[in-house]
Amino acid sequence: MLDWTHRLTQLGPRFFTPLQPTPVAAPRWAARNEALRAELGWPHALFDDDHLQAFAGNAVMVGSQPLSTVYSGHQFGQWAGQLGDGRAIWLGEAQSAQGPQEIQLKGAGRTPYSRGGDGRAVLRSSIREYLCSEAMHGLGIPTTRALSLVASPEPVRRETMETAAVVARVAPSFLRFGHFEHFSAQGDTDSLRLLADHAIAHHLPECRERAARWQGNVYAALLDEVQERTARLLAQWQAVGFCHGVMNTDNMSLLGLTIDYGPFQFLDGFDPGHICNHSDHQGRYAYGRQPNVAYWNLYCLGQALAPLIDDQEMTLQVLEGYKTLFPRCLGDAMRAKLGLVGAQAPESEREADWTLVEDLMQLLASERVDYTLFWRRLSHAVASGAWGTSVDVRGLAGTAAQPLDRHASLAMTDSLTSDAPNPVMASEARPSTTASVMAVQDLFIDRQRWQAWLNRYRARLGQASGPSVGQQMLRTNPKFVLRNHLAEVAIRQAQAGDFSEIDTLYNLLKSPFDEHPGMQAYADLPPDWAGQLEISCSS
Repeated sequence: MLDWTHRLTQLGPRFFTPLQPTPVAAPRWAARNEALRAELGWPHALFDDDHLQAFAGNAVMVGSQPLSTVYSGHQFGQWAGQLGDGRAIWLGEAQSAQGPQEIQLKGAGRTPYSRGGDGRAVLRSSIREYLCSEAMHGLGIPTTRALSLVASPEPVRRETMETAAVVARVAPSFLRFGHFEHFSAQGDTDSLRLLADHAIAHHLPECRERAARWQGNVYAALLDEVQERTARLLAQWQAVGFCHGVMNTDNMSLLGLTIDYGPFQFLDGFDPGHICNHSDHQGRYAYGRQPNVAYWNLYCLGQALAPLIDDQEMTLQVLEGYKTLFPRCLGDAMRAKLGLVGAQAPESEREADWTLVEDLMQLLASERVDYTLFWRRLSHAVASGAWGTSVDVRGLAGTAAQPLDRHASLAMTDSLTSDAPNPVMASEARPSTTASVMAVQDLFIDRQRWQAWLNRYRARLGQASGPSVGQQMLRTNPKFVLRNHLAEVAIRQAQAGDFSEIDTLYNLLKSPFDEHPGMQAYADLPPDWAGQLEISCSS
Protein backbone atom coordinates (compact mmCIF):
# COMPACT_ATOMS: atom_id res chain seq x y z
CA MET A 1 0.00 0.00 0.00
CA LEU A 2 2.76 2.46 1.04
CA ASP A 3 6.39 2.42 -0.05
CA TRP A 4 8.26 2.37 3.27
CA THR A 5 11.89 3.41 3.78
CA HIS A 6 12.54 3.66 7.58
CA ARG A 7 15.79 5.64 7.52
CA LEU A 8 15.40 6.42 11.22
CA THR A 9 15.88 2.77 12.13
CA GLN A 10 19.41 2.90 10.71
CA LEU A 11 20.45 4.86 13.80
CA GLY A 12 20.20 1.74 15.93
CA PRO A 13 18.62 0.66 19.22
CA ARG A 14 20.08 3.46 21.35
CA PHE A 15 17.61 5.84 19.74
CA PHE A 16 14.31 3.95 19.99
CA THR A 17 12.40 0.95 21.23
CA PRO A 18 10.45 -1.26 18.79
CA LEU A 19 6.93 -1.99 20.04
CA GLN A 20 3.38 -2.61 18.90
CA PRO A 21 0.48 -0.18 19.39
CA THR A 22 -2.12 -1.09 22.00
CA PRO A 23 -5.58 -1.76 20.48
CA VAL A 24 -8.56 0.43 21.37
CA ALA A 25 -12.17 -0.67 21.61
CA ALA A 26 -14.67 -0.21 18.78
CA PRO A 27 -12.78 2.36 16.69
CA ARG A 28 -14.57 4.52 14.14
CA TRP A 29 -13.47 7.20 11.72
CA ALA A 30 -13.95 10.70 13.11
CA ALA A 31 -12.10 12.48 10.27
CA ARG A 32 -10.06 11.59 7.21
CA ASN A 33 -7.90 14.21 5.53
CA GLU A 34 -8.51 13.43 1.88
CA ALA A 35 -6.75 16.60 0.74
CA LEU A 36 -3.52 15.63 2.51
CA ARG A 37 -3.75 12.05 1.26
CA ALA A 38 -4.07 13.39 -2.30
CA GLU A 39 -1.20 15.88 -1.81
CA LEU A 40 1.05 13.04 -0.74
CA GLY A 41 -0.04 10.86 -3.64
CA TRP A 42 -1.11 8.04 -1.36
CA PRO A 43 -3.88 5.67 -2.57
CA HIS A 44 -7.59 6.15 -1.92
CA ALA A 45 -7.69 2.73 -0.29
CA LEU A 46 -5.63 4.07 2.61
CA PHE A 47 -8.87 5.38 4.11
CA ASP A 48 -11.06 2.35 3.53
CA ASP A 49 -12.47 0.42 6.46
CA ASP A 50 -9.76 -2.21 6.16
CA HIS A 51 -7.22 0.42 7.22
CA LEU A 52 -9.31 1.78 10.06
CA GLN A 53 -7.82 -0.82 12.36
CA ALA A 54 -4.29 0.20 11.42
CA PHE A 55 -4.94 3.91 12.08
CA ALA A 56 -6.54 2.97 15.40
CA GLY A 57 -3.44 1.01 16.41
CA ASN A 58 -5.35 -2.27 16.35
CA ALA A 59 -3.35 -3.69 13.44
CA VAL A 60 0.02 -3.03 11.84
CA MET A 61 0.32 -1.85 8.24
CA VAL A 62 2.26 -4.18 6.03
CA GLY A 63 5.82 -2.91 5.81
CA SER A 64 5.67 -0.56 8.81
CA GLN A 65 8.10 -0.87 11.73
CA PRO A 66 6.44 0.62 14.84
CA LEU A 67 8.73 2.17 17.46
CA SER A 68 8.97 4.99 19.95
CA THR A 69 11.98 7.28 20.26
CA VAL A 70 13.85 8.45 23.33
CA TYR A 71 14.62 12.10 24.05
CA SER A 72 15.09 14.40 27.04
CA GLY A 73 14.40 18.07 27.58
CA HIS A 74 13.69 21.15 29.64
CA GLN A 75 10.09 21.57 30.76
CA PHE A 76 8.96 24.96 32.07
CA GLY A 77 12.60 25.98 32.29
CA GLN A 78 13.76 23.00 34.35
CA TRP A 79 15.78 20.01 33.24
CA ALA A 80 13.35 17.07 33.17
CA GLY A 81 15.78 14.32 32.23
CA GLN A 82 14.71 11.44 30.03
CA LEU A 83 11.33 11.84 28.38
CA GLY A 84 10.57 10.25 25.01
CA ASP A 85 7.50 9.35 22.99
CA GLY A 86 5.16 8.64 25.86
CA ARG A 87 2.12 8.01 23.68
CA ALA A 88 3.32 8.48 20.12
CA ILE A 89 4.22 5.43 18.09
CA TRP A 90 6.23 5.93 14.91
CA LEU A 91 4.94 3.65 12.14
CA GLY A 92 7.71 4.39 9.70
CA GLU A 93 8.74 6.61 6.84
CA ALA A 94 6.85 6.35 3.56
CA GLN A 95 7.65 7.76 0.15
CA SER A 96 5.26 10.43 -1.09
CA ALA A 97 4.82 13.04 -3.80
CA GLN A 98 6.42 15.50 -1.34
CA GLY A 99 9.36 13.31 -0.41
CA PRO A 100 9.67 10.86 2.48
CA GLN A 101 7.12 11.42 5.24
CA GLU A 102 7.11 9.93 8.72
CA ILE A 103 3.81 8.73 10.19
CA GLN A 104 3.04 8.67 13.91
CA LEU A 105 0.03 7.46 15.84
CA LYS A 106 -0.58 9.73 18.84
CA GLY A 107 -2.56 8.04 21.58
CA ALA A 108 -1.81 4.47 20.50
CA GLY A 109 -0.87 3.15 23.93
CA ARG A 110 1.92 2.91 26.47
CA THR A 111 5.58 2.99 25.55
CA PRO A 112 8.75 2.57 27.65
CA TYR A 113 8.73 6.40 27.86
CA SER A 114 5.19 6.87 29.18
CA ARG A 115 6.48 7.72 32.67
CA GLY A 116 3.47 6.21 34.40
CA GLY A 117 0.97 7.56 31.88
CA ASP A 118 -1.62 5.50 30.04
CA GLY A 119 -0.27 6.27 26.58
CA ARG A 120 -3.68 7.46 25.43
CA ALA A 121 -5.00 10.71 24.00
CA VAL A 122 -8.57 11.84 24.59
CA LEU A 123 -11.04 12.85 21.90
CA ARG A 124 -11.09 16.46 23.12
CA SER A 125 -7.38 17.13 22.61
CA SER A 126 -7.19 14.98 19.50
CA ILE A 127 -9.83 17.06 17.73
CA ARG A 128 -7.88 20.19 18.63
CA GLU A 129 -4.65 18.73 17.26
CA TYR A 130 -6.29 17.49 14.06
CA LEU A 131 -7.92 20.85 13.33
CA CYS A 132 -5.07 23.11 14.36
CA SER A 133 -2.50 21.19 12.34
CA GLU A 134 -4.54 21.85 9.23
CA ALA A 135 -5.44 25.41 10.27
CA MET A 136 -1.76 26.29 10.56
CA HIS A 137 -1.06 24.73 7.18
CA GLY A 138 -3.89 26.80 5.70
CA LEU A 139 -2.28 29.91 7.16
CA GLY A 140 1.03 29.02 5.52
CA ILE A 141 2.78 28.33 8.84
CA PRO A 142 5.15 25.33 8.95
CA THR A 143 3.54 22.48 10.88
CA THR A 144 3.17 18.78 11.29
CA ARG A 145 0.06 17.57 9.48
CA ALA A 146 -2.91 15.45 10.56
CA LEU A 147 -3.84 12.55 8.29
CA SER A 148 -6.71 11.00 10.21
CA LEU A 149 -8.61 10.96 13.48
CA VAL A 150 -10.05 7.78 14.95
CA ALA A 151 -12.45 7.82 17.91
CA SER A 152 -13.15 5.08 20.43
CA PRO A 153 -15.64 4.74 23.30
CA GLU A 154 -12.83 3.36 25.47
CA PRO A 155 -12.77 5.35 28.73
CA VAL A 156 -9.72 7.44 29.61
CA ARG A 157 -9.29 9.17 32.96
CA ARG A 158 -8.13 12.80 32.96
CA GLU A 159 -9.67 15.47 35.22
CA THR A 160 -12.92 13.67 34.36
CA MET A 161 -13.65 10.45 32.54
CA GLU A 162 -13.32 10.96 28.77
CA THR A 163 -13.01 8.76 25.71
CA ALA A 164 -9.98 7.78 23.64
CA ALA A 165 -8.87 8.87 20.18
CA VAL A 166 -5.86 8.34 17.93
CA VAL A 167 -4.45 10.98 15.58
CA ALA A 168 -2.23 9.98 12.66
CA ARG A 169 0.41 12.70 12.30
CA VAL A 170 2.65 13.24 9.28
CA ALA A 171 5.90 15.19 8.95
CA PRO A 172 9.21 14.90 7.09
CA SER A 173 10.74 14.33 10.53
CA PHE A 174 9.63 14.41 14.15
CA LEU A 175 13.14 15.14 15.44
CA ARG A 176 13.09 17.56 18.39
CA PHE A 177 15.63 19.65 20.25
CA GLY A 178 15.22 17.11 23.03
CA HIS A 179 16.61 14.25 20.94
CA PHE A 180 19.96 16.05 20.88
CA GLU A 181 19.76 17.11 24.52
CA HIS A 182 19.32 13.49 25.53
CA PHE A 183 22.58 12.16 24.14
CA SER A 184 24.51 15.29 25.04
CA ALA A 185 23.38 15.05 28.67
CA GLN A 186 24.54 11.46 28.76
CA GLY A 187 27.94 12.41 27.44
CA ASP A 188 27.36 10.08 24.47
CA THR A 189 29.11 12.14 21.81
CA ASP A 190 29.20 9.26 19.35
CA SER A 191 25.40 8.95 19.36
CA LEU A 192 25.03 12.72 19.28
CA ARG A 193 27.23 12.89 16.19
CA LEU A 194 25.36 10.01 14.55
CA LEU A 195 22.04 11.79 15.12
CA ALA A 196 23.34 15.11 13.81
CA ASP A 197 24.80 13.45 10.72
CA HIS A 198 21.48 11.69 10.13
CA ALA A 199 19.57 14.98 10.40
CA ILE A 200 21.93 16.74 7.99
CA ALA A 201 22.04 13.92 5.45
CA HIS A 202 18.32 13.23 5.32
CA HIS A 203 16.49 16.38 6.41
CA LEU A 204 18.76 19.44 6.33
CA PRO A 205 21.30 18.88 3.53
CA GLU A 206 21.56 22.65 3.04
CA CYS A 207 23.76 22.68 6.14
CA ARG A 208 26.66 21.41 4.05
CA GLU A 209 26.63 24.58 1.95
CA ARG A 210 25.86 26.77 4.97
CA ALA A 211 28.99 25.43 6.67
CA ALA A 212 31.06 27.79 4.51
CA ARG A 213 29.79 30.62 6.74
CA TRP A 214 31.26 28.84 9.76
CA GLN A 215 34.74 27.87 8.67
CA GLY A 216 33.45 24.59 7.31
CA ASN A 217 31.87 23.56 10.61
CA VAL A 218 28.78 21.62 9.54
CA TYR A 219 27.47 21.31 13.11
CA ALA A 220 27.56 25.07 13.58
CA ALA A 221 25.72 25.25 10.27
CA LEU A 222 23.12 22.83 11.65
CA LEU A 223 22.49 25.09 14.64
CA ASP A 224 22.39 28.10 12.32
CA GLU A 225 19.81 26.46 10.05
CA VAL A 226 17.63 25.55 13.02
CA GLN A 227 17.83 29.02 14.57
CA GLU A 228 16.83 30.58 11.26
CA ARG A 229 13.85 28.27 10.83
CA THR A 230 12.82 28.89 14.42
CA ALA A 231 13.06 32.67 14.03
CA ARG A 232 10.86 32.60 10.94
CA LEU A 233 8.35 30.30 12.63
CA LEU A 234 8.08 32.47 15.74
CA ALA A 235 7.56 35.58 13.61
CA GLN A 236 4.64 33.85 11.92
CA TRP A 237 3.17 32.76 15.24
CA GLN A 238 3.33 36.26 16.68
CA ALA A 239 1.94 37.90 13.55
CA VAL A 240 -1.13 35.68 13.43
CA GLY A 241 -1.69 35.77 17.20
CA PHE A 242 -0.91 32.13 17.94
CA CYS A 243 -0.01 30.95 21.45
CA HIS A 244 1.57 27.49 21.63
CA GLY A 245 1.16 27.10 25.37
CA VAL A 246 3.90 24.60 26.20
CA MET A 247 7.17 25.52 24.50
CA ASN A 248 9.35 22.98 26.28
CA THR A 249 12.55 22.03 24.45
CA ASP A 250 11.10 18.59 23.75
CA ASN A 251 8.22 20.33 21.93
CA MET A 252 10.54 22.20 19.56
CA SER A 253 10.96 20.78 16.05
CA LEU A 254 14.41 20.58 14.52
CA LEU A 255 12.83 21.42 11.15
CA GLY A 256 11.12 24.56 12.44
CA LEU A 257 7.64 23.03 12.38
CA THR A 258 4.82 23.76 14.79
CA ILE A 259 4.52 20.52 16.72
CA ASP A 260 2.57 19.10 19.67
CA TYR A 261 -0.74 20.91 19.75
CA GLY A 262 -1.85 20.90 23.36
CA PRO A 263 -3.09 23.99 25.25
CA PHE A 264 -2.71 26.31 22.26
CA GLN A 265 -4.92 29.29 21.47
CA PHE A 266 -5.36 31.97 18.85
CA LEU A 267 -5.78 35.33 20.55
CA ASP A 268 -9.26 36.77 20.86
CA GLY A 269 -8.72 40.19 22.45
CA PHE A 270 -5.13 41.31 21.92
CA ASP A 271 -3.15 40.85 25.13
CA PRO A 272 0.65 40.40 25.01
CA GLY A 273 0.53 38.85 28.49
CA HIS A 274 -2.11 36.28 27.58
CA ILE A 275 -1.50 32.81 29.05
CA CYS A 276 -3.38 30.14 27.13
CA ASN A 277 -2.22 27.18 29.24
CA HIS A 278 -4.14 26.85 32.49
CA SER A 279 -1.22 24.79 33.84
CA ASP A 280 1.31 27.58 33.21
CA HIS A 281 0.96 29.22 36.61
CA GLN A 282 4.00 31.49 36.19
CA GLY A 283 3.12 32.60 32.66
CA ARG A 284 6.41 31.34 31.25
CA TYR A 285 4.80 30.66 27.88
CA ALA A 286 2.62 33.77 27.62
CA TYR A 287 2.09 35.05 24.09
CA GLY A 288 4.50 37.97 24.39
CA ARG A 289 7.24 35.79 25.88
CA GLN A 290 7.30 33.20 23.11
CA PRO A 291 10.11 34.79 21.05
CA ASN A 292 12.44 34.92 24.06
CA VAL A 293 11.53 31.38 25.09
CA ALA A 294 12.42 30.20 21.60
CA TYR A 295 15.84 31.82 21.98
CA TRP A 296 16.28 30.15 25.38
CA ASN A 297 15.41 26.80 23.80
CA LEU A 298 17.87 27.41 20.98
CA TYR A 299 20.52 28.14 23.59
CA CYS A 300 19.77 24.70 25.11
CA LEU A 301 20.17 23.16 21.67
CA GLY A 302 23.44 25.04 21.25
CA GLN A 303 24.66 23.59 24.53
CA ALA A 304 23.67 20.12 23.35
CA LEU A 305 25.57 20.53 20.08
CA ALA A 306 28.60 22.14 21.74
CA PRO A 307 30.62 18.91 21.86
CA LEU A 308 30.28 18.65 18.08
CA ILE A 309 30.80 22.32 17.24
CA ASP A 310 33.80 22.34 19.61
CA ASP A 311 34.06 26.13 19.58
CA GLN A 312 32.19 28.02 22.29
CA GLU A 313 32.67 31.42 20.68
CA MET A 314 31.34 30.15 17.36
CA THR A 315 28.32 28.57 19.06
CA LEU A 316 27.43 31.86 20.73
CA GLN A 317 27.95 33.71 17.48
CA VAL A 318 25.53 31.39 15.70
CA LEU A 319 22.90 31.95 18.38
CA GLU A 320 23.28 35.71 18.07
CA GLY A 321 21.79 35.38 14.60
CA TYR A 322 18.35 34.80 16.12
CA LYS A 323 18.45 38.19 17.84
CA THR A 324 18.87 39.87 14.47
CA LEU A 325 16.74 37.63 12.29
CA PHE A 326 13.62 37.31 14.44
CA PRO A 327 12.94 41.07 14.72
CA ARG A 328 13.48 41.44 11.00
CA CYS A 329 11.11 38.57 10.17
CA LEU A 330 8.49 39.89 12.56
CA GLY A 331 8.88 43.37 11.10
CA ASP A 332 8.33 42.01 7.60
CA ALA A 333 5.30 40.02 8.73
CA MET A 334 3.68 43.00 10.45
CA ARG A 335 4.42 45.31 7.53
CA ALA A 336 2.70 42.78 5.26
CA LYS A 337 -0.35 42.85 7.53
CA LEU A 338 -0.48 46.60 6.88
CA GLY A 339 -0.12 46.09 3.13
CA LEU A 340 3.46 47.32 3.13
CA VAL A 341 5.24 44.91 0.81
CA GLY A 342 7.40 45.15 -2.27
CA ALA A 343 7.78 48.71 -3.50
CA GLN A 344 5.65 49.85 -0.56
CA ALA A 345 8.25 48.56 1.93
CA PRO A 346 11.64 50.16 1.21
CA GLU A 347 14.39 49.45 3.70
CA SER A 348 14.59 53.15 4.50
CA GLU A 349 11.10 52.99 6.05
CA ARG A 350 11.70 49.88 8.20
CA GLU A 351 12.36 51.68 11.48
CA ALA A 352 9.49 54.14 11.06
CA ASP A 353 7.16 51.29 10.08
CA TRP A 354 8.06 49.38 13.22
CA THR A 355 7.21 52.42 15.31
CA LEU A 356 3.84 52.53 13.54
CA VAL A 357 3.32 48.84 14.33
CA GLU A 358 4.34 49.20 17.98
CA ASP A 359 1.98 52.10 18.50
CA LEU A 360 -0.85 50.11 16.96
CA MET A 361 -0.11 47.09 19.15
CA GLN A 362 -0.20 49.29 22.24
CA LEU A 363 -3.57 50.66 21.16
CA LEU A 364 -4.96 47.19 20.51
CA ALA A 365 -3.65 45.95 23.85
CA SER A 366 -5.05 48.88 25.82
CA GLU A 367 -8.58 48.02 24.66
CA ARG A 368 -8.17 44.25 24.18
CA VAL A 369 -9.36 44.68 20.59
CA ASP A 370 -10.17 41.41 18.86
CA TYR A 371 -6.96 40.65 16.98
CA THR A 372 -8.24 38.67 14.01
CA LEU A 373 -11.31 40.83 13.46
CA PHE A 374 -9.28 44.03 13.55
CA TRP A 375 -6.87 42.97 10.84
CA ARG A 376 -9.57 41.53 8.60
CA ARG A 377 -11.76 44.61 8.88
CA LEU A 378 -8.82 46.92 8.29
CA SER A 379 -8.04 44.93 5.15
CA HIS A 380 -11.59 45.35 3.87
CA ALA A 381 -11.52 49.07 4.65
CA VAL A 382 -8.34 49.56 2.63
CA ALA A 383 -9.64 47.35 -0.19
CA SER A 384 -12.88 49.37 -0.33
CA GLY A 385 -10.96 52.45 -1.42
CA ALA A 386 -11.49 54.35 1.83
CA TRP A 387 -7.89 55.52 1.77
CA GLY A 388 -8.33 57.09 -1.61
CA THR A 389 -11.52 59.02 -0.89
CA SER A 390 -12.42 62.18 0.96
CA VAL A 391 -14.56 60.39 3.55
CA ASP A 392 -14.34 62.15 6.92
CA VAL A 393 -13.81 59.14 9.15
CA ARG A 394 -13.76 61.36 12.25
CA GLY A 395 -17.45 62.07 12.00
CA LEU A 396 -18.75 58.61 11.37
CA ALA A 397 -19.21 57.26 14.87
CA GLY A 398 -19.15 59.86 17.57
CA THR A 399 -16.32 60.74 19.92
CA ALA A 400 -14.38 59.11 22.70
CA ALA A 401 -16.57 60.94 25.22
CA GLN A 402 -19.60 58.93 24.01
CA PRO A 403 -18.36 55.38 23.41
CA LEU A 404 -20.72 53.04 21.65
CA ASP A 405 -21.78 49.77 23.18
CA ARG A 406 -19.28 47.54 21.45
CA HIS A 407 -21.52 44.51 20.99
CA ALA A 408 -24.54 46.53 19.77
CA SER A 409 -22.34 48.46 17.38
CA LEU A 410 -20.82 45.29 15.99
CA ALA A 411 -24.22 43.72 15.50
CA MET A 412 -25.11 46.66 13.29
CA THR A 413 -21.94 46.82 11.24
CA ASP A 414 -21.59 43.05 10.80
CA SER A 415 -24.79 43.12 8.79
CA LEU A 416 -23.14 45.60 6.47
CA THR A 417 -19.90 43.69 6.05
CA SER A 418 -21.08 40.12 6.51
CA ASP A 419 -19.36 37.88 3.98
CA ALA A 420 -18.07 40.86 2.06
CA PRO A 421 -16.47 39.01 -0.84
CA ASN A 422 -12.83 39.26 -1.73
CA PRO A 423 -12.78 40.57 -5.33
CA VAL A 424 -10.02 38.08 -6.00
CA MET A 425 -12.42 35.30 -5.05
CA ALA A 426 -15.75 36.62 -6.30
CA SER A 427 -17.28 39.38 -8.36
CA GLU A 428 -20.00 40.50 -5.95
CA ALA A 429 -20.10 44.12 -4.80
CA ARG A 430 -17.86 45.12 -1.90
CA PRO A 431 -19.29 46.84 1.21
CA SER A 432 -19.46 50.60 0.97
CA THR A 433 -16.48 52.74 1.95
CA THR A 434 -18.36 54.17 4.93
CA ALA A 435 -19.46 50.74 6.20
CA SER A 436 -15.93 49.35 5.90
CA VAL A 437 -14.41 52.21 7.86
CA MET A 438 -17.09 52.06 10.54
CA ALA A 439 -16.56 48.32 10.94
CA VAL A 440 -12.98 48.99 12.01
CA GLN A 441 -13.78 52.01 14.17
CA ASP A 442 -16.48 50.17 16.06
CA LEU A 443 -13.80 47.94 17.56
CA PHE A 444 -12.46 50.93 19.52
CA ILE A 445 -13.73 53.01 22.42
CA ASP A 446 -11.06 55.71 22.31
CA ARG A 447 -11.85 57.03 18.84
CA GLN A 448 -9.47 59.96 19.08
CA ARG A 449 -6.49 57.73 19.74
CA TRP A 450 -7.55 55.42 16.93
CA GLN A 451 -7.99 58.39 14.60
CA ALA A 452 -4.52 59.68 15.42
CA TRP A 453 -2.95 56.36 14.48
CA LEU A 454 -5.17 56.05 11.42
CA ASN A 455 -4.01 59.41 10.09
CA ARG A 456 -0.40 58.28 10.34
CA TYR A 457 -1.21 55.04 8.55
CA ARG A 458 -3.04 56.85 5.76
CA ALA A 459 -0.07 59.16 5.34
CA ARG A 460 2.26 56.17 5.17
CA LEU A 461 0.19 54.56 2.41
CA GLY A 462 0.29 57.83 0.51
CA GLN A 463 -0.82 57.52 -3.09
CA ALA A 464 -0.76 53.72 -3.15
CA SER A 465 -3.81 52.11 -4.72
CA GLY A 466 -6.12 51.22 -1.86
CA PRO A 467 -7.85 48.34 -3.63
CA SER A 468 -4.60 46.64 -4.64
CA VAL A 469 -3.04 47.14 -1.20
CA GLY A 470 -6.25 45.91 0.41
CA GLN A 471 -6.29 42.77 -1.72
CA GLN A 472 -2.78 41.96 -0.59
CA MET A 473 -3.89 42.47 3.01
CA LEU A 474 -6.88 40.17 2.54
CA ARG A 475 -4.44 37.47 1.40
CA THR A 476 -2.35 38.08 4.53
CA ASN A 477 -4.91 38.61 7.32
CA PRO A 478 -7.17 35.57 7.72
CA LYS A 479 -10.91 35.72 8.21
CA PHE A 480 -10.96 32.40 10.06
CA VAL A 481 -8.73 31.00 12.79
CA LEU A 482 -9.38 28.09 15.15
CA ARG A 483 -10.70 30.02 18.11
CA ASN A 484 -11.13 28.00 21.30
CA HIS A 485 -14.91 28.24 21.28
CA LEU A 486 -15.14 26.92 17.71
CA ALA A 487 -13.08 23.88 18.65
CA GLU A 488 -15.15 23.44 21.79
CA VAL A 489 -18.40 23.27 19.83
CA ALA A 490 -16.91 20.59 17.57
CA ILE A 491 -15.67 18.69 20.64
CA ARG A 492 -19.03 18.72 22.38
CA GLN A 493 -20.83 17.53 19.28
CA ALA A 494 -18.25 14.80 18.69
CA GLN A 495 -18.57 13.63 22.29
CA ALA A 496 -22.27 13.22 21.53
CA GLY A 497 -21.43 11.12 18.45
CA ASP A 498 -21.68 13.80 15.73
CA PHE A 499 -18.38 14.44 13.94
CA SER A 500 -19.78 16.73 11.22
CA GLU A 501 -18.57 19.95 12.83
CA ILE A 502 -14.98 18.73 12.52
CA ASP A 503 -15.38 18.63 8.74
CA THR A 504 -17.13 22.01 8.71
CA LEU A 505 -14.25 23.64 10.55
CA TYR A 506 -11.65 21.81 8.50
CA ASN A 507 -13.16 23.13 5.27
CA LEU A 508 -13.08 26.71 6.57
CA LEU A 509 -9.61 26.53 8.09
CA LYS A 510 -7.90 25.00 5.09
CA SER A 511 -8.66 28.22 3.16
CA PRO A 512 -8.84 30.86 5.92
CA PHE A 513 -8.34 33.86 3.63
CA ASP A 514 -11.44 33.11 1.53
CA GLU A 515 -14.74 34.71 2.46
CA HIS A 516 -16.86 31.51 2.56
CA PRO A 517 -20.28 33.18 2.10
CA GLY A 518 -22.85 32.09 4.66
CA MET A 519 -20.22 31.22 7.29
CA GLN A 520 -19.87 34.66 8.91
CA ALA A 521 -20.75 33.34 12.38
CA TYR A 522 -17.45 31.44 12.43
CA ALA A 523 -15.57 34.75 12.05
CA ASP A 524 -17.49 36.79 14.60
CA LEU A 525 -16.55 37.79 18.14
CA PRO A 526 -16.43 34.84 20.54
CA PRO A 527 -19.46 34.35 22.80
CA ASP A 528 -19.21 35.33 26.45
CA TRP A 529 -18.86 31.70 27.57
CA ALA A 530 -15.65 31.35 25.55
CA GLY A 531 -13.82 33.35 28.20
CA GLN A 532 -14.52 30.59 30.72
CA LEU A 533 -12.80 27.86 28.75
CA GLU A 534 -9.66 26.50 30.39
CA ILE A 535 -7.10 24.62 28.33
CA SER A 536 -4.33 22.72 30.09
CA CYS A 537 -1.59 20.19 29.40
CA SER A 538 -4.01 17.38 30.28
CA SER A 539 -4.80 15.62 27.05
